[in-house]
Amino acid sequence: MSQKAGKVFKKTSPNQKLSLYLGKRDFVDHIDNVDPVDGVLLIDPEYLKDRKVYVLLTCAFRYGREDLDVIGLSFRKDIYSEAIQVYPPLSKNKKQLTSLQEKLTNKLKENCYPFCFEIPTNLPCSVTLQPGPDDHGKACGVDFEVKAFCADSLEEKIHKRNSVRLIIRKVQYAPEQGSLQPMSEATRQFLMSDKPLHLKASLSKEIYYHDEPIDVTVCITNNTSKVVKKIKLSVDQVTDVVLYQLDKYTKTVAVEESDDTVAANSSFTKVYKLTPVLANNRKRRGLALDGKLKHEDTNLASSTMLRPELDKEVLGILVSYLMKVKVVASRGGILGDLTSSEIMVEIPFYLMHPKPSDVNVSVGDIVVEDFNRQKVDGERDDEEEEMAANEGED
Repeated sequence: MSQKAGKVFKKTSPNQKLSLYLGKRDFVDHIDNVDPVDGVLLIDPEYLKDRKVYVLLTCAFRYGREDLDVIGLSFRKDIYSEAIQVYPPLSKNKKQLTSLQEKLTNKLKENCYPFCFEIPTNLPCSVTLQPGPDDHGKACGVDFEVKAFCADSLEEKIHKRNSVRLIIRKVQYAPEQGSLQPMSEATRQFLMSDKPLHLKASLSKEIYYHDEPIDVTVCITNNTSKVVKKIKLSVDQVTDVVLYQLDKYTKTVAVEESDDTVAANSSFTKVYKLTPVLANNRKRRGLALDGKLKHEDTNLASSTMLRPELDKEVLGILVSYLMKVKVVASRGGILGDLTSSEIMVEIPFYLMHPKPSDVNVSVGDIVVEDFNRQKVDGERDDEEEEMAANEGED
């Protein structure tokens, strides 16, 4: 039986002297551990002379508010940084090769040097806040970068021509589904009414996957003389920027307004469906994404699952989701709408990626392709965007 070919992503420095190879672009946070960032660097030793070659992994938080960008600078904080000297290789950095590294070194033969980073479990996942059409510069968010460069030392300025950088993503998949069915209820007592209006809403489960319809069961017990004339359901994405200052953004990413009515002294039960998807929210400034809007594999940002006793500030950006159900009741007649009253409940839930099925890691021949995400038509790719951002740099 033939073996499945393994895909490897490659990116080369502008001077063609360094080539960086990674087996994947997304690295999974499994709650108790994170996939290692393992790869291989191909070097032209004649170009180096007496210089060294390093690979640097950084996790950075950017907060590009306009008032911080008036002198051409934006706020940036490195949450984590680790460097490995790959050439000349140091004995302390020698580790057993991973399956990917073995296959790459066998394929590339000479002048290739492996590297491996262990990502700490307390680092945030990749999140980008979608900029508006008039915003310039890099978007606010948390990103991970692998950069290879040659220099005499780590303190030396890194030049673009002899360096290569890759933006990777740290993603979190949903844990095993539990039996919890989130529910919220509220009761409203009106003037001139002996009995209340009771609203109860529940979800079929606690964790939903991206692009999956969310079932919401709405139960209304109307023991008042008012008539329920409007039932509105919405999904809100709540983004807390906790690293720089306590900024909170709430964006509605799905909404449904029903014409269903509930007469006085009657009950009502119905299951509604809402599906929050990025395709319906591409113009929303400040929306939290798990990548960049221009990339076709980008979704709404997944919910942040917090580990116990973890410092929230380290995470930079926290993302959560709420299902909101609002009921509007009013009396009949011409002045009925002027005396309307509302009752609302909120149900928190998780929106995440499903854990992918296990794949056979004993791949056959390696297929190398250039490191570029498939982009939306009309958008610049990463290389074009980087060149524009660094115009005039050495």
